[in-house]
Amino acid sequence: FLLVPGTAYLVLTGYPHDSEDQEYVLVNNKCQCVTVTSKFVPSKENPGEEILQRNIRILVPLKARENISDPLSPLRTKFVYRMTELCKKCDPVDIELGGEIYQAQQSTSCNEPETCYTYNRDKCYTTTFPFHYQGETKNVKAVLTPASCYAD
Repeated sequence: FLLVPGTAYLVLTGYPHDSEDQEYVLVNNKCQCVTVTSKFVPSKENPGEEILQRNIRILVPLKARENISDPLSPLRTKFVYRMTELCKKCDPVDIELGGEIYQAQQSTSCNEPETCYTYNRDKCYTTTFPFHYQGETKNVKAVLTPASCYAD
């Protein structure tokens, strides 16, 4: 489904964002520039009661390319956000069943490539470009995110 403004989505786990206001980060997707947080706030109808508030922050990267590794590809005009994809957890976890340990994934769509609207700084991106020098043109590989491509 597409992300619809004004619609609440159920996400169950998170980690603290700021200890003072007890806001929890539920999703921090660097590829699609999305952060989902939640915190308890006083109810407007009943100030003695707290309700769970969820905030979805989406940064739409201007001048993002259809293929982020190709600076000559056309500009992206369509951005799709699916909460099921943003919330998927693909790291295998150990579970115990009947006294034996098994590895399981919490999502079924982990083999599909993730659509990135900007660079995920944890991944290495490269591109090839024509380099003209002394009358000769060669295709040269260039690193687009040096910090993630080279070891310290």
